[in-house]
Amino acid sequence: MKLSFRWYGESDPISLEYISQIPGMRSIVTAVYDVKPGQVWPEESLAALKKDCEDHGLIFDVVESIPVHEDIKLGRGNVEELLEVYCENIRRCAAYGVKCVTYNFMPVFDWTRTQLDKKAPDGSTSLVMYWDQMRGLDPLKDDIHLPGWDSSYTQDEVRELIGAYGELGEEGLWANLERFLKKVIPVAEECGVKMAIHPDDPPYPIFGLPRIITCETNLDRFLKLVDSPANCLCLCTGSLGCARSNDVTAMVRKYSAMGRIAFMHIRNVKIMEDGSFEERAHLSSCGSLDIYEIVRALVETGFDGYVRPDHGRMIWGETGKPGYGLYDRALGATYINGLFEACEKANK
Repeated sequence: MKLSFRWYGESDPISLEYISQIPGMRSIVTAVYDVKPGQVWPEESLAALKKDCEDHGLIFDVVESIPVHEDIKLGRGNVEELLEVYCENIRRCAAYGVKCVTYNFMPVFDWTRTQLDKKAPDGSTSLVMYWDQMRGLDPLKDDIHLPGWDSSYTQDEVRELIGAYGELGEEGLWANLERFLKKVIPVAEECGVKMAIHPDDPPYPIFGLPRIITCETNLDRFLKLVDSPANCLCLCTGSLGCARSNDVTAMVRKYSAMGRIAFMHIRNVKIMEDGSFEERAHLSSCGSLDIYEIVRALVETGFDGYVRPDHGRMIWGETGKPGYGLYDRALGATYINGLFEACEKANK
């Protein structure tokens, strides 16, 4: 297991110095954030990230993410040119030591929440999605600005994209994902990079948008599109785990045994009676997921990929990017470290 931590570059209020003080921390997960999707990442930006990490005793070897342009997902416009740019970005990342690239194929929005600062009885705050706050919302008719949505889109652009994806449908999205994989996976193989797709978050349709990386059946289908060790999963326990129908522990065991998990995002969620969910502390008893059993499944299947604590609560008065504070993610990293040590010793 290679413990990692997401960092948003020089604009991140959390310094690499602080991250390096987390016991067992090895890798930094970051990206070039000032370049729009569909453009080539400057080599000087990658070189600077690599040097910054090394100066703090850390390794820059995971990228999250190289965004997939909407025209690639929709299969329209200058898609071939965009695919070539994507392949070039993989090559450039690999040249600076990157071994794993995470991405997603979610239409329009990477993730959907209704509130980023839901206050718990203990005073901590976290991200939540409540269905009662979603009911009656229609982005085709109303001006909607849910937390986490890309603010660079105008309402008219959002409506156009939702209409385009409605016409495309799930099978059209599958076809464009296959086209993407057949182009980029051979490049990743040549470069020694594992491509790790992130599940849809949440793993079911929102506002009628097709979502396909959602469940075991669909993960099986995805892995067969291009059956390569470079075509892997970024298995996010919180994303898959907010649907009761997903047995996350069983999925982790299955895909880890296949050698098809390159990256684990470990976090806990609490599923409410109506299917709403709240992000919680990493500890198993705080949510609906058994984090111990998830880690045990990884250890017993010989997992040696990347792991990071995912979204944390904001605690101890910390302010910053919701879900990406230092304190609760550091606690999560320490908890994950402890689970791995215990499971590894028990497995000997």
